[in-house]
Amino acid sequence: MTPGGPPVLVLGVRRSGTTLLRVMLDRHSELAVPDESYFVPQLADRHLRHVEPDEFVDDLRRIDTLAEWDVPLDKVRARLDARMPIGAAIATVYAVYAAERGKSRWGDKTPMYMQNLRLLERLFPDALFVHLVRDGRDAALSFLSMPPGLMTETWMQPRSVATFACQWRTEVRAARRLGRRVGDERYLEVRYEDLVGDVEPVLRRISEFARLPYEPEMTDYAGNVDVSTKPHQQSLRQPPTAGLRDWRLQMSPEDVGAFDQVAGDLLDELGYETHERPDAAGRVKRTSYGARAAAWRAASFGLRRSPLWRRRHPPLR
Repeated sequence: MTPGGPPVLVLGVRRSGTTLLRVMLDRHSELAVPDESYFVPQLADRHLRHVEPDEFVDDLRRIDTLAEWDVPLDKVRARLDARMPIGAAIATVYAVYAAERGKSRWGDKTPMYMQNLRLLERLFPDALFVHLVRDGRDAALSFLSMPPGLMTETWMQPRSVATFACQWRTEVRAARRLGRRVGDERYLEVRYEDLVGDVEPVLRRISEFARLPYEPEMTDYAGNVDVSTKPHQQSLRQPPTAGLRDWRLQMSPEDVGAFDQVAGDLLDELGYETHERPDAAGRVKRTSYGARAAAWRAASFGLRRSPLWRRRHPPLR
C-alpha cells in the first residue's frame, strides 16, 4: 500500500477538462497533483520490474519534467532500496514532490496515460481512478483549435475530427474497462458537463471517493493559477464555466457526421445526443487507428530500451 494513502489518478481524453479538475484537487491541503508528467511509461519501460537505485536516479536526472518540478533527487535516492519494484520507485518520486509541498498524498493527471491504463493498474495497485468524461465532439473542437507548437506533435496525433473520434472512443472504452476490473471502490466516472454545471456536489463526491475531506478552497483557483505561458488554459482565469465549447453551434454538419460514424455508439451509450451509428467506413478508421497506436507503442518501447534513449536525454542536473 502507498504510504500516506492511495494515489489519485485523474483519467480523461485530452481536452476533457482534466486540467481544471487537477487544479482543483491540487488545492487540497493533503493532495499534491502536479502538471502532466509524461515519464511514467518511460521509466517503466526503461527498468521493467525492479530498479537499481543509482541507474534509476541517473534516468531521473535526464527527465525535463522533474527538472521543472524541482524534485530533489537526493531525497528520492534516500528512499530507494535495491531491487525496489518499479512502481514503488516511481511512486517515490511523486511522494517526494508531495512532501516538498507539505502534503501527504499525491496524484497525477496525464491524458497520454489513457494509452497505458494496464500499466498504471500494475504499477500502482491501490490507486484510485477518477475518469472525467466529456462529450467527444466538444473535446474535438477544443483539441483541433489548439495553436501549433503547444504540444509535441507525432504521427499519432489526431489531425481530423474522425481521427480524434477514434482516439476518444478507444480511450474512453479502455478506461471504462479498467473501471470494471478494479470495481467501484477504485474507479469513479464523472461528467465534465456536471462538474462545470454545479461544481460543489461533484467535488464533494470526488473527495469522498478519494477519502479526503471536502475543502471549499478547491474551487477558489481563479486568479491563483499562473497560465501566462499557457494560451490553451486561459479558461482557468475564470470559475468553472459551462458552454465554452458547443458542437451544436460550432461544428459543421460534416464533422458531426464524421464523429458519429466512428463513435456514435459510445456517445449513445453515455447518454449524449447522437443521430448516427458507426458505419463500415467508421469501423475501418477505427481499425487503422488501432494498428497505428499499436505500432506507436512498440516503437516507443524499442526506443526506451535502447542506448539511444540516453543519447536523446542528456543529464539536466
